[in-house]
Amino acid sequence: MEKERNYEPFLHFTFYILHSTFPGKSLSLIRKNKIMSQGAYTVRNADAQEFLEIGKLMVRVYSQLEGFPKESEQPNYYKMLANVGELTNKPGTEILVAISPENKIAGAVVYFSDMKYYGSGGTATTEQNAAGFRLLAVDNMARGQGIGKLLTNACISKAKEKKLGQVIIHTTMAMQTAWKMYEDIGFKRSEDLDFMQGELPVFGFRLLL
Repeated sequence: MEKERNYEPFLHFTFYILHSTFPGKSLSLIRKNKIMSQGAYTVRNADAQEFLEIGKLMVRVYSQLEGFPKESEQPNYYKMLANVGELTNKPGTEILVAISPENKIAGAVVYFSDMKYYGSGGTATTEQNAAGFRLLAVDNMARGQGIGKLLTNACISKAKEKKLGQVIIHTTMAMQTAWKMYEDIGFKRSEDLDFMQGELPVFGFRLLL
């Protein structure tokens, strides 16, 4: 018989996400329904031994985006995706993963609590009192279940915990689903953050907290 998992470490983090969506709900109420929450995706920090799998996920997701550069066009970008775990060597940089009820990685994102290490083009790395996230990827088999939004809200919660003033992100025209999700959450276009990645226009957004 499988040993019962302890979901309590994820419970408080899940509360931050749920509380922002359903104000007034208490942690005790969420704890009371813990058995139901076990059937949902949870967010946690990635383990180092998962970095290789996450890199493969990101390469697979980005290479399949229609209108996004292929590996032959931007090999250095895809090398960064494949070795995404190396980004966590930078201060305040974390990889968050969405975990399925079957303990499978369904999505991932890189969170930066210090924009100095954000690593994009343009002016984003000079932003103060800001956090950011990059490289959001959701497994094709898990799409349509709100995983991208779950990971996005996890990053926003982390920025709020640090009492930072804004969250900065970038996306492209090839990522229309993500673009709409960001706008629905409240991110606003910020043309001052735009830049070119080779021949690919990259568009900046910010969310004031």
